[in-house]
Amino acid sequence: MSQFLTPSRRQFLRQSAGLAGLAAASSVLPFDIARAAGLTVGFIYVGPKDDYGYNQAHAEGAAAIKAIDGVTVIEEEQVPETVDVQKTMESMINFDGASLIFPTSFGYFDPHILTMAPKYPDVRFEHCGGLWTPDKPANTGSYFGYIGMGQYLNGIVAGHMTKTKKIGFVAAKPIPQVLLNINSFLLGARAVDPTITCQVIFTGEWSLAVKEAEATNALADQGVDVVTCHVDGPKVVMETGAGRGMFLCGYHANQSPLAPEKYLTGAEWNWSKVYTDMVNTTLAGGTIDNFVRGGLAEGFVKMSPLGPAVTEPARKQFDATMAEIMTGGFAVIKGPLNDNKGNVIATEGQAFAETDVALESMGYLVEGVVGSTS
Repeated sequence: MSQFLTPSRRQFLRQSAGLAGLAAASSVLPFDIARAAGLTVGFIYVGPKDDYGYNQAHAEGAAAIKAIDGVTVIEEEQVPETVDVQKTMESMINFDGASLIFPTSFGYFDPHILTMAPKYPDVRFEHCGGLWTPDKPANTGSYFGYIGMGQYLNGIVAGHMTKTKKIGFVAAKPIPQVLLNINSFLLGARAVDPTITCQVIFTGEWSLAVKEAEATNALADQGVDVVTCHVDGPKVVMETGAGRGMFLCGYHANQSPLAPEKYLTGAEWNWSKVYTDMVNTTLAGGTIDNFVRGGLAEGFVKMSPLGPAVTEPARKQFDATMAEIMTGGFAVIKGPLNDNKGNVIATEGQAFAETDVALESMGYLVEGVVGSTS
């Protein structure tokens, strides 16, 4: 069963006298019907849920649990990382009876989830990202995947396909997960040819179409012929890149329909498995772990099918590396390795496996990445 918050309902909630009034009103309004049956789960998206990217990947995961008996799904899209998300969470709890909420955007955690969690100790708040620590409320948690492995595989294909030896990355913000993706993309390409460089441009926002187009064009102007990204909606980067004759490596979801001849492969989330597992755990009376992680082997991450332009040598190295990653413990960050300022990241024989929590506080770009975190 699924309900979707309409603009009129949101307007009603925004205009109500206050959050306390909402709580009191819930005992007399018909939305309490949702409390009567099974588990109500709320999903909150910072952008549109058909963005060919971050939000769509989560919405596909939400769609997977709608078929589970006894589960009602409530969704609201285009909720900014402001107090608005607190209002949305509160309405889902008080009007719809939601007891498991997935506020999916990175900026929803602090202070918004951390404000709501103590007020509603019987509600579980699950946040996508790496921000949960043991000092946070017990009814909060974080989940994420080792998608850097997917960007490493993207890089391998890009390394085979680039003719200029210049690959590019359009990124939103220099947070650890984004930096790991940039570094992984370059290191995958350098597993093919150690002379390849990766130019990165940060837009400063998760979703800003004008800057994403400008960044992609700037990369093309500098001779970049394969591009990927870490922004909420890769659609602009993919279409702009294809228009400039660049090959494309996707992210978040499968963007191959946007430019099938230029799309090489992509690192995708498989939130369907994650959300199904968490909902089934809740239905069975269990408690979701506060810190949930998984990669390709665990089904948290998947790769888009290789496109028609991918060469046979690229396919062979892609498949061989994928098989190695699937055995677990794969390390992209390994020595000898310096950052792009000359500082030692890993010495000879030192390696950081995909599960190493040190990677979740990454603050550097590796040698060969042209760009800065500041």
